[in-house]
Amino acid sequence: MQKDNKLQFIYILPNLFTAASIFVGTLSIINAANGHFAKAAYLIFLALFFDGLDGRVARLTKTTTKFGAEFDSLADIVSFGVAPAVLFYFAIGEGFGKLGSLAAAVYVVFGAVRLARFNVTSLSLEPSVFIGVPIPTAAVFSASWILTALYLKSSFFDFIVLVNIFLIALLMVSNIRYPSFKKIDLKKANVRKVLVILILLFSLIYLNPIGALFIASTSYVLFGVGRGFYHFVLKRKSKL
Repeated sequence: MQKDNKLQFIYILPNLFTAASIFVGTLSIINAANGHFAKAAYLIFLALFFDGLDGRVARLTKTTTKFGAEFDSLADIVSFGVAPAVLFYFAIGEGFGKLGSLAAAVYVVFGAVRLARFNVTSLSLEPSVFIGVPIPTAAVFSASWILTALYLKSSFFDFIVLVNIFLIALLMVSNIRYPSFKKIDLKKANVRKVLVILILLFSLIYLNPIGALFIASTSYVLFGVGRGFYHFVLKRKSKL
């Protein structure tokens, strides 16, 4: 009986982390609506932490289920779709009127499309590659840019954030390939590189958490765009 209880708990554990992600995402929405923008952004980052744990725990314990996958998608649309959109609207978008409302709505809709496409095609795609920007990355990108805008207090930078919300929404539903870190190859040749990257990342987080997330998420987004443009140019040259 005790062994059966342990097995049941192992199956429940990943879903508890998913539930925590939804809970934190909901708190972010409430804080954004009440004008606590920095706290709302930090809660999105915390939701990312829980989102990272649920999948890894499920894979480590070999308790991946269809229910868990669907539950995770619902959590993502709340914590990384609605929460960043609400944060953007109340922090910056409201000042742009209907354009700000449109940006927030487009971000949520395209985020939902991104998740639906991933759920339908994930079985047929390479595990090391994402098609389009993953919605958690889009959320961190958006939240870090919003926090930077709040710090700078510049109407011009606010406009840049507005444009970026539209751009990141489009990148989520694009065909641009982005690397996945779910299955990092930790062979001897790669361990040193991964270790150096992690040390640099944690050093940046220690010095300036928001700056580190801003640089990391923006670099990841630009990397995919740059690689996509490079391959596009190569294809054009090969046809000439």
